[in-house]
Amino acid sequence: MKSYKPRIVDEMLQKKLEAKGAVLIEGPKWCGKTTTALQKAGSVLRMDNPQTKEQNINLAKLNPQRLLKGDTPRLIDEWQIAPVLWDAVRYEVDTRGKTGQFILTGSAVPPDTKEITHSGTGRFTWLTMRPMSLYESLESSGEVSLKELFAGNVNIDGENKLSIEQLAFLVCRGGWPQSVDLKREAALQQAFDYYDAVVKSDINRADGINKNPERVKKIMQSYARNQGSQAAYTLIAQDIAANDVETVNEDTVQTYISALKKIFVVEDMPAWNPNLRSKAAIRTSDTRYYVDPSIAAASLGIGPEDLINDLKTFGLFFETLCVRDLRVFAESLDGSVYHYRDNANLECDTVLHLRNGSYGLIEIKLGGDNFINEGAVNLLKLRDKIDTVKMKEPAFLMVLTGVGQYAYKREDGILVVPIGCLKN
Repeated sequence: MKSYKPRIVDEMLQKKLEAKGAVLIEGPKWCGKTTTALQKAGSVLRMDNPQTKEQNINLAKLNPQRLLKGDTPRLIDEWQIAPVLWDAVRYEVDTRGKTGQFILTGSAVPPDTKEITHSGTGRFTWLTMRPMSLYESLESSGEVSLKELFAGNVNIDGENKLSIEQLAFLVCRGGWPQSVDLKREAALQQAFDYYDAVVKSDINRADGINKNPERVKKIMQSYARNQGSQAAYTLIAQDIAANDVETVNEDTVQTYISALKKIFVVEDMPAWNPNLRSKAAIRTSDTRYYVDPSIAAASLGIGPEDLINDLKTFGLFFETLCVRDLRVFAESLDGSVYHYRDNANLECDTVLHLRNGSYGLIEIKLGGDNFINEGAVNLLKLRDKIDTVKMKEPAFLMVLTGVGQYAYKREDGILVVPIGCLKN
């Protein structure tokens, strides 16, 4: 049996079970939600078991409390198959008056929420899972800790063991737990299988509406070409028309992308809105990202060698990988990841903002001294724009790189950190 690789959310799940009666773990299919939940579960109900699925759906309507019996925490896997279970769990939590009673997992938002009458406030807490970060898959040394940086320990040191060829492979393999220990070709195949499942069936589960698979492919391909940008749906529709004979209107693009969001395939990044000394207007459009770079690679049918031969494209895919890891890390630090762009076209790829108001500014560059210097200049410009009378100074300024042997602090205070050295 494959051994369990510890996840950053393990400790978070334990804390949430101690605080609330039920924990809902959300996230993309195949990211390890059920496996992680099983590490804590006292008993399990698998709603998608083909042998008992229909029986469980009927029982959920007639006598849901029967399905909730079992040692706690009781794991209800793919709960959204019977949305009525939500209210049943909420009621049971109220009746028992104890924490840590249930864990619910699912890869989609129920298409029919009419059966849910209560929000779950006060009974449920939410936990978002994503594919594995490089630190979790043991491909980052973790010598540079974001938690330590926020604590003021910015004298960093670390050695990056990832070559550019390995990095290209990791982008295309993705952070899917089942791919981590497989041989190269089998590992790379997992993302293509994931993409095929989304196109052929999974996207339809989001809202119960069958969608044209070819149209799904074209929209996902365009999304991959536009990752890391603030492309509007109209621009995505135009991109599809420019790259294919078929035309797709803006409303169709919006409907399909909304479905991809519901099954956690895409996860756009909101804009950061700091207090500024200047009157610069901040652009508020979301930045487009897949939840894992391997989905973008699979949608375009490309592999590691293609990235090595096109470093500009590689840089965009590498950015998506870094955003994935930063989101995993931020979740454990009570933080969120944002982007910044103003009307003067000053940009910052990512801002890691914690609940306590602390934040770090991070530029993402695949590598090379010129690009690192470019990122450093942007970071210093943004730092100088922030009104530190009204908000805290940044805890750190970082250029997050792909290649480069060491993590180090520059004379201007900018941290240069390879992704192969970073952890939460």
